[in-house]
Amino acid sequence: MPKLIAPLTDIQLRNAKAAEKSCKLADGGGFYVEVMPDGSKFWRMKVRQANGKKSRLTFGNYPDVTLAAGARTERSKIKQQASGIEPAQNKRIEKLSTKTSAVNTFVWTLEQRN
Repeated sequence: MPKLIAPLTDIQLRNAKAAEKSCKLADGGGFYVEVMPDGSKFWRMKVRQANGKKSRLTFGNYPDVTLAAGARTERSKIKQQASGIEPAQNKRIEKLSTKTSAVNTFVWTLEQRN
């Protein structure tokens, strides 16, 4: 049975200090904040791929991505996805499609030709 963990609060995140090694502050469900030795804080989530391997997703750093509005909504989206879809691969595909659509902005019409 998984251990019940109290959700993180904004005060806990602000007060988290850097140590010699990186440390994790758990929010539950494989979701945590990793505090690096230089003091930066990253939102991360442990996921299991379809082939059984473990991987982790990064959602951004703490002050830029807020606790409730940013990070927890991203976690909810990942958990609601179908179990057969690997979250990291899906994220890469979305990023590539937005890049491709930004590059392909030229529209050719007959009106422009004349």
